[in-house]
Amino acid sequence: MTRLAAILLLFFVTGAEAAPVLRYVSQRSDKAYLREGPTSAHKVLWVYRHRGYPFAEIARFDVWRRVRSADGTVGWMNAALLSDQRTVLVTGRGRARLTAKPDGGKVVALADPGAVAGLKACTRDACRVHGESIDGWIAKNRIWGVERHEVFEKLSRR
Repeated sequence: MTRLAAILLLFFVTGAEAAPVLRYVSQRSDKAYLREGPTSAHKVLWVYRHRGYPFAEIARFDVWRRVRSADGTVGWMNAALLSDQRTVLVTGRGRARLTAKPDGGKVVALADPGAVAGLKACTRDACRVHGESIDGWIAKNRIWGVERHEVFEKLSRR
């Protein structure tokens, strides 16, 4: 390993809490291993068992992605275990309202904290999400997996 590669690896392994989000990704499979370093030989820190669970990608090294979960847990996952499909995690206390319009309106569903939903669009204050036969708008302050400033109508395919 060259000196520069060692320095870059050290940078990626330290200071993740302050690392900016490169992009959001989701878990591709039913089971994904979060490791303490960017190889299969590194210790498994956590096993995630929820397809679609969102992660913030904060660094890259070869086929490995350093990710942060909604609770702040940081580690490395193989890129094959991650998808570009955007999802969000419902947060906060009590059920969150999903409404027919971004600025409110008729309540079309209620989402429990910990629920994962697909992401379709975001305005300044709300995001359009979908799940099993559910499609509605939820307040941005009740979800994790988007930036405060993100606004878009349709997600582009990467």
